[in-house]
Amino acid sequence: MNEKHINIKIVTPKKVVFEGVADSFYTDTKEGRIGILPNHIPITSVLEIGITKVIQGNNPVYITTMGGIMHFMENEAVILTDIAELGQDIDRIRAQEAYERAKARLEAKKEKIDVIRAQIALRKAIARISATNKRF
Repeated sequence: MNEKHINIKIVTPKKVVFEGVADSFYTDTKEGRIGILPNHIPITSVLEIGITKVIQGNNPVYITTMGGIMHFMENEAVILTDIAELGQDIDRIRAQEAYERAKARLEAKKEKIDVIRAQIALRKAIARISATNKRF
């Protein structure tokens, strides 16, 4: 096997968010950020809330991936996630507002606050903002 590209598909229960050929891709797993190049050994990993960066020539594509799993074998990658969004489709103002709300809930330190839920909302907002800013 000496392929030079990866076929990658990012799928949610509702639709295929991204499908294409890539030179490489990078994603956030529970163990940390990893990069996959053609001919990488087979791997399956649990994803963290974060960004998947797909490199197509000189054009990176930024996609939020809100958890899920990634499987790579024989230059075929599949990411299954509940929520995924192309960075170019994200409303940056709305993401910034969600960030501010989540941050305020965490700083309020009320007893009734659901801290874990607020932390998850904050991480999702950060991922969305990063994808719109094309930061990884």
